[in-house]
Amino acid sequence: MIDTLIEKIKEKGNPTVAGLDPKLAYLPEEMKKKAFDQYGETFEGAANAIFEFNKELIDALYDIVPAVKPQSAYYEMYGIEGIKCLKKTIDYAKEKGMYVILDAKRGDIGATSEAYATAYLGNTEIGEKTEPAFDADCLTVNPYLGSDGVLPFVKMCESRNKGIFALVKTSNKSSGELQDLKSGGRYIYEVVADLVKEWGSTTIGMYGYSNVGAVVGATYPEQAEVLRKLMPHTYFLVPGYGAQGGGAKDVVPCFNNDGMGAIVNASRSIMCAYMKNGGSVGEAARQEAIRMRDDITSAI
Repeated sequence: MIDTLIEKIKEKGNPTVAGLDPKLAYLPEEMKKKAFDQYGETFEGAANAIFEFNKELIDALYDIVPAVKPQSAYYEMYGIEGIKCLKKTIDYAKEKGMYVILDAKRGDIGATSEAYATAYLGNTEIGEKTEPAFDADCLTVNPYLGSDGVLPFVKMCESRNKGIFALVKTSNKSSGELQDLKSGGRYIYEVVADLVKEWGSTTIGMYGYSNVGAVVGATYPEQAEVLRKLMPHTYFLVPGYGAQGGGAKDVVPCFNNDGMGAIVNASRSIMCAYMKNGGSVGEAARQEAIRMRDDITSAI
């Protein structure tokens, strides 16, 4: 499935992904009012407003941005209706031809990870038939429980041609509390990088990259440079650009010399561009996405 993402990146000339991490505070007042007038100030009203917001963003971005990355937590906080909104958002983005990376950071003991892998990437057995629950193209995974928590997801990469991005060196300020500890003279994130490379060795695609990718933050460019050398055939999902402080020069170490190897995420700076720049949600998001694309492609 990484080949599909790479083809969409090549087609659009744009190595970026738009994060869909919505909450009501990000929505225009008139959009919230319309939903609340119809459904009341309820979870259903909130979810319907958020879906309209997501649709406007997707409609404005799908021809220039190859992928979207909905963050599950922002939907879960609106309960069952929020989960329905997440599913509708995934389906709508896929209808528009976008690659969908579901950011849920799942990972648990083996049997539970099997259930998570089935839920987000596989087909669930229902009597004599099977049905996909979410059917994302790709999922973020927490590898810090070890191999038995990750291998069920790797099996989905092998059997269903899906993708995962495993957390290796994350963009948040306190990531070093654990990830920068040393074991046997090596940083923990380097040890995890070796595991990611091993997990992905059976799914190398035609462009030379594995279906098992790595999350590597733009906020730590020196570590990213080390990890790029450790994992030459691993695609990087790069958070931290924009609102978290990372710039175009900071993402450059995540890319290989072929200009490929990474996809850079921005969420709030795209979703909330209308608040800063005026105009409609969709048009402001589109202009920010174009600015981000040009900023990054000129740097790499």
